[in-house]
Amino acid sequence: MEKKAATDVFSQWALSGKDAGMEKGHAASVKAMLELALPKIKENFTAIDLGCGNGWVVRLLSEMGASHVEGVDGALEMINKARSVDSINNYSHGLLPGWKPEMRYDLVHSMEFLYYLQDPAEMISIIHDQWLDNGGILIAGVDHYLEHEESLTWPEHVGVHMKTMQISEWEDAMKLAGFGEIEIHQVASKEGFPGTLVMLGRAIH
Repeated sequence: MEKKAATDVFSQWALSGKDAGMEKGHAASVKAMLELALPKIKENFTAIDLGCGNGWVVRLLSEMGASHVEGVDGALEMINKARSVDSINNYSHGLLPGWKPEMRYDLVHSMEFLYYLQDPAEMISIIHDQWLDNGGILIAGVDHYLEHEESLTWPEHVGVHMKTMQISEWEDAMKLAGFGEIEIHQVASKEGFPGTLVMLGRAIH
């Protein structure tokens, strides 16, 4: 079966209202991720949500004290939806890893995005080198990883490319990118779900 572009799939999801389910399904993991990350950064921080979908985490970060927060996503209809409900924060339609932000941030957040790329480790390195201020924090969560056995059928089920990496490979990607103070967590676990795999690290330039 030929794989579809994830950006096309998620644009369709935005049009059909499935984005609301994504927000509900990821809320517990994102809450736990932000509880890990926010104590490590200054007040009035700047942030970007990478793979922002309909912008719900952007709006959440704004409520949690970000002085500047924006989102980027490759799915045009997700960006259109984000802009339609939020005229305050900035949303960019951009394909990664090629799209580049105009500034550096104190916090880069990403939930359920990185494994759709051909080379997630390359993106993690780009985030370290080009997206984060010195001392800035990356917090990234993925539900599709080798140790989450149920997720291994997702590429076939959804019909899109997903890069399957084990926990140690995600940690190695953080180390190779140059991050310090690396933490690996599994959060929001429940019966049948080992939890969202979370990578956290501080940029050292």
